[in-house]
Amino acid sequence: MNKKLLTEDEKNILLNSIRSIEDFPKAGIVFKDITTLLNDKDAYSLVMTHFEDRYKDYNLDYIAGIDSRGFIFGAALADRLGIGFVPVRKKGKLPSTTVCEKYELEYGFDEVELHLDAFRDTKDARVLLIDDIIVSGGTAYAAANLINKLNVNLVEMCFLMDIKMLGGAKKLEKVAPVYSVLEI
Repeated sequence: MNKKLLTEDEKNILLNSIRSIEDFPKAGIVFKDITTLLNDKDAYSLVMTHFEDRYKDYNLDYIAGIDSRGFIFGAALADRLGIGFVPVRKKGKLPSTTVCEKYELEYGFDEVELHLDAFRDTKDARVLLIDDIIVSGGTAYAAANLINKLNVNLVEMCFLMDIKMLGGAKKLEKVAPVYSVLEI
């Protein structure tokens, strides 16, 4: 499998395209705003081409994207790879029969869900889970558990960025391999 990594110059292009907003959503937090990467056609093309190059030989059947920024990368990558896209949604957003997973937040609990037939007609489907940023890893951990409940093969979890000091990737590595394009 192709494990191509970005050069330091390419990583810097991506890092420089992401805006930092201090004290959002509350004091003391530096929010990494990827909307500036998304509206930079060169930076977005660079990351999507990198994802395509990395995953084209993984023989994936589906990309599962986490609500909501995982949809942006996941649906585009699924299209590039010619495979299906599965949304992992916040509770109450999917119209058919679902399976749910609860997870803890700093201030309470939340839930994510998948359609029970999300990976239909594909025995032993190979799935990539994708999202924008690993913070604590709680949402991605819950999403990975959901995918595993549906008896498919979670090949890897992929993220644009990992906020290393918060340790989310370490938690996720217990469930499946983790790849982050950028680490800060």
